[in-house]
Amino acid sequence: MSSATASPLVTPLTASENSKVDFGASISGINIENLTDADFDIIRSALYTHQVIVFKNQSHVSPKAQFELTQRFDPAATSYGHGKTLDAKRSILHPDLKTIPHQPQVQVIGNGFVAEYEGLTNFRLRHPHHRTFHATTIPAAEDLDCTRFYRWHIDAALYGDLAPPVATTLLAVRVPSGRRQLCRYDDGSADVLDVPLGTTAFASGYAMYERLSPADQALARSTLVEYAPHPYIWMSGAKSRPDGLGMVSEGKELPLDTLPEVEEDKIQILPMCWRNPETGKLALQVHPSAVRRLHLGDGTVVDDLAEVREIVHRLQRPGIAPELVYAHDWEEGDLVLFHNRGVLHSVVGAFAEDEVRLFRQCNVAASHFPVGPEVVEA
Repeated sequence: MSSATASPLVTPLTASENSKVDFGASISGINIENLTDADFDIIRSALYTHQVIVFKNQSHVSPKAQFELTQRFDPAATSYGHGKTLDAKRSILHPDLKTIPHQPQVQVIGNGFVAEYEGLTNFRLRHPHHRTFHATTIPAAEDLDCTRFYRWHIDAALYGDLAPPVATTLLAVRVPSGRRQLCRYDDGSADVLDVPLGTTAFASGYAMYERLSPADQALARSTLVEYAPHPYIWMSGAKSRPDGLGMVSEGKELPLDTLPEVEEDKIQILPMCWRNPETGKLALQVHPSAVRRLHLGDGTVVDDLAEVREIVHRLQRPGIAPELVYAHDWEEGDLVLFHNRGVLHSVVGAFAEDEVRLFRQCNVAASHFPVGPEVVEA
């Protein structure tokens, strides 16, 4: 039976041995190129319930259909999630993306040389490598066997009028295969995670929140997170922790007066916990690399950057324990849709020069900001 005529079926993903991952599902029987309202209702409910949705065998899906699926979660949203790139030479995001000319909300990411794809010709993709972003690195001799989480993050501009996207889609066009890597945390723990080459790793913000002590849950519910203006330029001189969960505090962030013009009313101050619109559950949802200040429920503002980062890392680190991370094993044609307001994700992996990885990514800045807990506690 073809996917166009089969009844839609939502199947929770089966966790691997020793895994405590309790999110993720696959959906079959839906034609993304001809998406009906009834089909989308199934997808929407599944996303808010399972957070990461896998559609297999979707190589035929066009960039237009990918954008339309992504946009359905917020029909008023039209702009690529990060907006226009300002000061591209300093932004840490710019080297990693190529824009599809006829569908500018969809980006091409990956690794290696590509002769032609969707109107782009003779271009080279660069898979982000931790050596360009981390304060310490894995020795070159171990590079093909070992790797790290590059940067745990939420897809979001975190400055200006662009609200964090509700959902992101990733389509695997070309996928290298055949070997695995050991993802090392290198943070003083012995934590490691065996991962497929070039996996995308996901961690649940709900699991992060649920594993906090009652006191820390109360802290998270009552705290607001202030993000740096132009955060991806601001952080460009700094380096990441080895677990990819936030930055090392060495005073290397760019001074605010060296950034593009900063408008105070465009600095984003968001809840630390974001409420699921369907289940009401709270996710501890913080972009740890971009955070600058914390506004506590009693009115205190924590503005010592090192202290801010220590607090955020202490709250988030238990949620990226190896048994809680879902590392997707990509196959060509996989279309993965994830709830950008309920999970953090990270690029993982180190490729050889001749290993070509070609993916399409789409997210659109939302027309509304995330909602926090119903009652903000002092």
